[in-house]
Amino acid sequence: MKLPIVVHRARSGADEFRVIRPALPLTRAVLVDHDRYLDAYLDQDAARSIAGLWMLAARSPRSLIHLPLRANHPPAREVQEDAGRRLDLVLLHHSLQFAPSRWKELRGRLGPGRPQTASLPEEEHDDGAAIDYAARHHRENRDLFHQHLHAETLFMTGSAKVFRETARHFLDVAREGPGHVPVHPGHSHFCTELHSNDGVLGDAREIHIEYCDQWGS
Repeated sequence: MKLPIVVHRARSGADEFRVIRPALPLTRAVLVDHDRYLDAYLDQDAARSIAGLWMLAARSPRSLIHLPLRANHPPAREVQEDAGRRLDLVLLHHSLQFAPSRWKELRGRLGPGRPQTASLPEEEHDDGAAIDYAARHHRENRDLFHQHLHAETLFMTGSAKVFRETARHFLDVAREGPGHVPVHPGHSHFCTELHSNDGVLGDAREIHIEYCDQWGS
């Protein structure tokens, strides 16, 4: 997978941070806060890009991966429902120990950045045999996501392993969603979840990830 990105460097206090954003806007991607859980609505291109950014977070422990999403229009169905509060998303490795309270200042210091292309072997997403699902439920498991909410942004903090192993959720949406909708007219809903029973969520809410092909404007 070739992923166009923009790399920014900015200072906050005495520290310099590397912030990575997708080079192409993820216009058909929305993250919604429903208090008890979170909803992500994605089209095929956005789901595929986010899978790549999820994997990039696993490979970039010294970077913050920023997905600007909160200004996007919601899917057409959500316009008629309680759309909740829309959020941006930041992915980061727990070893970075970045305080979300610093994000608003850092975000305001980001310049145009430098375009680059990240090369991500797609087969890494597909190696289901490498995942020890039973080990996720051991008391010693520390490969868990933790979430913080600050400045209209959801921070997903985790290890390289948990980012790498959960990127497949977004690839599933990209691969299966477009084909599912036309052949299931009575049940066109295609989704997957980061679920509390999966053994990947620590101090974090569930995220329901749904394919959408009808969007508002």
